[in-house]
Amino acid sequence: MEGHIPPFMRFVDLSYTIKPGSNAGGGGGGICKWVFGKRKGESGKSTKERTILNGVSGMVCRGEVLGILGPSGSGKSTLLSLLGGRVLEGNVTGDIIVNGQSGGISKTVIRKIGLVTQDDVLYPHLTVKETLTFCSLLRLPKTLSRAEKMEVAESVISELGLTKCQHTIIGNGFIRGVSGGERKRVSIGHEILVDPSLLLLDEPTSGLDSTAAHRLVSTLVGLSRKGKAVVASVHQPSSQVFHMFDKVLLLSEGSCIYLGTASDVMNYFNSVLDFMPTISVNPADYMLGLANGVAQVGTNKTTEKTSTNLKQHLISSYNGKIARTNTEFVSRNLRQVDQDTDEKRNYSRISWFTQFVILLHRSIKERRYEAFNVLRVFQVIASAILAGIVWWQSDASNVQDRLGLLFFITVFWSVLPATNAVFTFPQERAMLIKERSSHMYSLSSYFAARMVGDLPMELILPAIFITMTYWMAGLNPDPVSFLLTLAIMFVYVLVAQGLGLLVGASIMDAKRGSTLLTLIMLGFLLMGGFYVHKIPAWFAWLKYTSLTYYSYQLLINVQYGYKNGKLEQNYGKEWGEELKGEVDPLTSVAALAFMFVGYRLFAYVALRRLTSL
Repeated sequence: MEGHIPPFMRFVDLSYTIKPGSNAGGGGGGICKWVFGKRKGESGKSTKERTILNGVSGMVCRGEVLGILGPSGSGKSTLLSLLGGRVLEGNVTGDIIVNGQSGGISKTVIRKIGLVTQDDVLYPHLTVKETLTFCSLLRLPKTLSRAEKMEVAESVISELGLTKCQHTIIGNGFIRGVSGGERKRVSIGHEILVDPSLLLLDEPTSGLDSTAAHRLVSTLVGLSRKGKAVVASVHQPSSQVFHMFDKVLLLSEGSCIYLGTASDVMNYFNSVLDFMPTISVNPADYMLGLANGVAQVGTNKTTEKTSTNLKQHLISSYNGKIARTNTEFVSRNLRQVDQDTDEKRNYSRISWFTQFVILLHRSIKERRYEAFNVLRVFQVIASAILAGIVWWQSDASNVQDRLGLLFFITVFWSVLPATNAVFTFPQERAMLIKERSSHMYSLSSYFAARMVGDLPMELILPAIFITMTYWMAGLNPDPVSFLLTLAIMFVYVLVAQGLGLLVGASIMDAKRGSTLLTLIMLGFLLMGGFYVHKIPAWFAWLKYTSLTYYSYQLLINVQYGYKNGKLEQNYGKEWGEELKGEVDPLTSVAALAFMFVGYRLFAYVALRRLTSL
């Protein structure tokens, strides 16, 4: 069967089961944790497992398009995930043979496989050209020069018909960008940049009209004719799209009920059911009806007899007529000579520093809109003006008002950067998992680029706020005091941002993360030293964990600390004791520095646990 075409990949008796309540299976978005015959993440308790795939066998040959059909929940996405080496947990049995070598999907093989998930995971603020250019710079081997990588990106743009929209941003549900069909082609381009031998696509036509779907599948056929193997799961293709597939695999409840050429589908089911529809019908619609256990067109005695257990009848017929032949063919573990130059390609990853520079450039381009959007700038400037008016040229002798202003500044610039940062990693989770599973870069280079890229964006707005509020409120006019206040706020903002990053990376859920962060920040503010002074002794130690406490003490010291022994003389005994503070400036600086490093270190560890390969 198809013996003259050397298959790139064969899968033999592939089964996949998960425990009830598991998040594994489907979607194609998981990290590669490939294990054959082992269970991942089990608690040791004996529970009944749910079968997602049940003994599926088949092959993927170069130069052809294999369409995977089946109703929702039939195992299409899970099969694609397995073939792409991306499964979170579960029990996998069977074997996958790549170029005659069994043993599953290795990291080297993953680099030869492109996986396009159903959801287009792309950065919305980057243009089409920027998206593919950065991908090219990161994914192509270091043996190619920057100019050669740029040329590859431009050739992919031209090949996929994206030239007209190459300078348009990708966009998303809230930002207007390219069309759905163009966005899908960008996702495909993201994968074919590395010239994969096998291209897997999960529901590529989902959400597209018939014309756009036909154009997209035509593109896939063109790619296959250049020597690639293409596998696409399609939920309900049109008749025109269906006949563009070279082979079709039909799944029903995890079992295969047909594998063969698209042109032989109707003849096969006619032989099994002794029934041929009396009217013209889309073969795909007919197959999906059978996979759901319903013969939707026409009636006769044979159809009536088999309708009760139609799916089981089709599975049994497949196992008897086709499965044995397919299994015998794909089980011949004869080493094939790989005609593709990919086997000899140098996949050496670019250096860590090069990754860092590229990711830093991309991060700045992507986040420039987010950091300086009109609403955020307006929020900061309006708050600065309001605070400046309320505390307009306040009298230095009015200690209570001055302390209120200093604490307001610490409150504002702890809540704002922390709440913005808590969304960072949850929002980028899908993109991070996708790129890390493709081995585009190391996690440390991504994290370092993210941290450095945040510096100019996170510090410009605090500088504007402090400059406006400081002079409007008439705080200490000494230039040194102003610069020290600015420096304290820079460090404080970065510490607060680090706390938000840690919570976001640990929870990886924006809603729950923001709720937890609100509780933490509330505790820190209460312990900050402004609202309450006589905290119960058994509870007082918590204030030493509060970043607000140390920043507030430093700001007080800058405004009043240099007067030293004259504090009580100038402001009275009560305020003199208050202004002296409980910790010296060096201790406060050391505590903030420790938090700055510690929050980010633990955030990195949390990300490492999520994306470990």
